Amino acid sequence: MKLNKNKIFITGGAGFVGSNLIDKLIRQNQITVYDNLTSGKKSFLSAHLKKKNFKFIKGDLLDFNKLKKSIKNHNLIIHLASNPDIAKSEKYPKLDLDQGIITTFNILDTMRLAGIKKIAYLSGSGVYGDQGTNYTAESFGPLLPTSMYGASKLAAEGLISAFCQMYNMQSWILRPANLIGKRQTHGVGHAFVKKLKNNPKELEILGNGKQSKSYLYIEELINALILVINKSNQKINLFNVASNNFINVTTIAKITTEEMGLKNVKFKYTGGTGGWKGDVPKVRMNTKKINMLGWKPKLTSKQAFRKSIRDLLKSS
Repeated sequence: MKLNKNKIFITGGAGFVGSNLIDKLIRQNQITVYDNLTSGKKSFLSAHLKKKNFKFIKGDLLDFNKLKKSIKNHNLIIHLASNPDIAKSEKYPKLDLDQGIITTFNILDTMRLAGIKKIAYLSGSGVYGDQGTNYTAESFGPLLPTSMYGASKLAAEGLISAFCQMYNMQSWILRPANLIGKRQTHGVGHAFVKKLKNNPKELEILGNGKQSKSYLYIEELINALILVINKSNQKINLFNVASNNFINVTTIAKITTEEMGLKNVKFKYTGGTGGWKGDVPKVRMNTKKINMLGWKPKLTSKQAFRKSIRDLLKSS
């Protein structure tokens, strides 16, 4: 399908990813955002609230009847809503069940009832579990997540696959690297800026600082999503989305202090290979499939992070 002249229903559209995506899609499409505003912000959508081709619905995806009524008369669902705080599930293990699995089922079932056939879903690298420095391709298995968040993403992918097969739907599933950029509301860079504003002389770093991952600026992901929807036409279209370079947490801390103009900051490590239970210290993804489709990131992980810290400082 082509991403123009569509009626698009975006879950979690008031969040970091959703609001940036809407900035890109609003010119050529009619957009409805469905968001309960637990982590998203209506202010992220302020440029669009009065537009004729934009509608905002404050609603919870666990409210099946409201969702069923709201989702009608759309031809593409972009499902972005999820629990953004991965570490929180250690204390609240049911959180990702509710916010990742049951919500996805509700979306798919209301799609079935409304006769909507197309869905794009933002999954994540957490589905692969801890594979060290192995480069995981989309066909890698077995998939053994180490966090509730990763498990919920994997389960949601499974539900989407089943609905596609049973009810003749079509899906585009993206497994992105760590996403950063303007309107970011969580993540390591966001946390570092907040900590350093409270105490510019010392920075607590979770783990040993050697955790090494790919980071992707938000615009790169949006370009990837648009590309795969426009160019891939299988029943289930699954893609890794990442840069093939990495930075560790200590480097991120150094970039953050540099951009904040701070010197002689003491780094205080909590120890251990991961930052929290369920954290994957090293993440590597094989991106040959989406590269062959024509997508490559313009920024390295380091460049993306420096740009994202500048965004955070500009907005705070």
